[in-house]
Amino acid sequence: MQHIVVLTGAGISAESGLKTFRDSGGLWEGHSIDEVASIEGWYRNREKVLDFYNKRREQASLATPNAAHIAITNLEKKFRVTIITQNVDDLHEKAGSQDVIHLHGLLKEARSENDPDLIIDIGGDPIHVGDLASDGSQLRPNIVWFGEPVPMIEVAANIVLKADIFIVIGTSLAVYPAAGLIHYTKEGIPKYIIDPNFPELTMGDDWTHIREGAAMGMPKLVDELLDN
Repeated sequence: MQHIVVLTGAGISAESGLKTFRDSGGLWEGHSIDEVASIEGWYRNREKVLDFYNKRREQASLATPNAAHIAITNLEKKFRVTIITQNVDDLHEKAGSQDVIHLHGLLKEARSENDPDLIIDIGGDPIHVGDLASDGSQLRPNIVWFGEPVPMIEVAANIVLKADIFIVIGTSLAVYPAAGLIHYTKEGIPKYIIDPNFPELTMGDDWTHIREGAAMGMPKLVDELLDN
């Protein structure tokens, strides 16, 4: 069975109504990235960071998968499929995808401030200052912030190395280290990018570019792959 690896970014979630900071001048709901998405921001003002993610968590808990998410699950009828996502929502899981790697963490999880392996599922519930993990430290979102290492990147790179087909959807390929994953593909495999624009990073004749948004382009590609 051929192995398809799909790298997804904010564009696929945006079509389910979840905002992306790169589409709004680098701001999330009026906040700079440094304020709410960096480890320095956390140390400066935990309450502000928690409030921001509490709102995002609630939004994500209510969001539903779109046609792109559903199309990816349909690939499992014929292929082994692994999703590597930069997104922190669980829309892929809601759609039924079985193998999802979250590079940047998950909104519905909280973890100990001191122990990154001490993780609990909180669903759509808020985290407040004073909410403690079982080790007695403050709970924080299980999110990889700017200024922090990306622990799943090596796992993801090894998966991309073994891909028979590689698909990129909903990402501008502007954020590293995730953007660098495209360089781990085996030479000569089919590579597709679904995006209204064509990121400069992928320019080359070895990519098939589907110039559509996620919800339109992904079902078209899936139909093509299932028919072959």
